Amino acid sequence: MTDASKTPEDLYAEAVEDVRRLAQKAARGTPPKVRLSRHTARLLEGVSATPAPPRAAAVCGPPDGLERIADEVRGCTACPLHATRHHTVPGEGNPNADLVFVGEAPGADEDARGRPFVGRAGQLLTDIIEKGMKMRREDVFICNVLKCRPPDNRTPNPEEVACCEPFLIRQLDLLRPKVICALGGTAAQTLLKTAATVGSLRGVWHTYHGIPLRVTYHPAYLLRSPGEKAKAWLDIQEVMKRLGTAPPPAS
Repeated sequence: MTDASKTPEDLYAEAVEDVRRLAQKAARGTPPKVRLSRHTARLLEGVSATPAPPRAAAVCGPPDGLERIADEVRGCTACPLHATRHHTVPGEGNPNADLVFVGEAPGADEDARGRPFVGRAGQLLTDIIEKGMKMRREDVFICNVLKCRPPDNRTPNPEEVACCEPFLIRQLDLLRPKVICALGGTAAQTLLKTAATVGSLRGVWHTYHGIPLRVTYHPAYLLRSPGEKAKAWLDIQEVMKRLGTAPPPAS
């Protein structure tokens, strides 16, 4: 077997065996070049049977980068929300997604399951994606500004946003989608650095670090105000046009 055909595990095992033999030979010399304790000698006797350590995951590319961020989120204690959460909700979806939805914060269902948009508002968002946009939910990426649930689903405060925003910035920097859709005021205001209302921000295109961004109503708001669904659908149609997935106009 040539070195080129050997697996990393094969090469590791050979290297360990070479070191073991050299150490034992040096210890048997007169005088010995190295002195081994009884404990070390016993370890060397059995080291050849030790399996190779698991291969480290690649550290480049969007999937691994997003997972590293998710791991950091899970261990985050930067703001008081870590004390009341059940699960962090880093986000989920296609790491190569053309479209990213950014919401406000996890709710009770999300906190219980560790996944974004899985409650009633999440079902509405899924319907928008799958029934309206004719896409699969797993083809987009969905996340929130906050990765932990605020108690009683209250609006995130500035301290919480400041603690969580770096995670969001890093996610979007890795994803670099064709379009970002900001769902609701907290997402729009955080990404666009404005205090303007959703009503004044929707209906036109914005940019986030060179990425086209569209603002629309949060699905939870649409559940409370179903009369605004028509406006939200107009926003989604503009997103579809920018993605090149909108159906051609009827002739």
